[in-house]
Amino acid sequence: MTTRSQTHPIGEAMIAIHRFGPIVLPGLLAALAAIGWAVGPIGWSVAIAIQLTLAGFGAALLLGPVRPGSSYARYATLAVAALASSLAGRLLPAGAAIILAPAIWLYLWWILHVELRGVVGSAGRLALDLTLVLAIFGGSAGIMRIVGPGAWPPPMVLIGLLVTVPAWRAAEARGARGARAAGQAVLHILAVVQVGLALSLLDLPSPVLPALVALAFHTWNGAADALLANAPARGVLLEFGTLAVLGVLVVLLLTRV
Repeated sequence: MTTRSQTHPIGEAMIAIHRFGPIVLPGLLAALAAIGWAVGPIGWSVAIAIQLTLAGFGAALLLGPVRPGSSYARYATLAVAALASSLAGRLLPAGAAIILAPAIWLYLWWILHVELRGVVGSAGRLALDLTLVLAIFGGSAGIMRIVGPGAWPPPMVLIGLLVTVPAWRAAEARGARGARAAGQAVLHILAVVQVGLALSLLDLPSPVLPALVALAFHTWNGAADALLANAPARGVLLEFGTLAVLGVLVVLLLTRV
């Protein structure tokens, strides 16, 4: 009787956490992001540290223990998305935090919802890919704004670190695990960083380079998916290479107008 009375409240607490956690946790992370936008650098750093801690432990608690053959990077996608939201918020004008905080909550809730539901079918892959691309775009834009082109370490190094988790998650979504997932993630990161370094020489406006970095991530991801699905390599190169070239040409034309 004593053991049952002691474990019963714990079981009720876990039920409440799994019921309300997917709503409350993104709300807390969005609130911390909004607070970080409105304070100075020290307060912003403290808000990010709390944000990453909550996102890491909260995702581990809600997603449950790792099972054989399951994804490891999914435990970090929420933290990376929360960090990207905090970074992107530094681009916003003063007073925009109250307006955009609900949108950040919805974005973080959607990421957690996708990971809780599991990436099943083409719709699940599309939802995951869009969330990863948004995280890379927002985080890259924030890094470029905060760090600046002449800082050390260079912005693309920090962007490469930001892309690590999304690249690993994309590899695991394709079914890769362990060393194979690590190898695919490393190639993905190197491709994105190389594109970013090459485009940074063109002196593009600040929102444009992060958009092209996100496009490079998406293009490489789509090409890898197609190749693993046994699509002809020439067709994959033509399709996704044309997509990347068209994206760059459109941006260059817009920036010259």
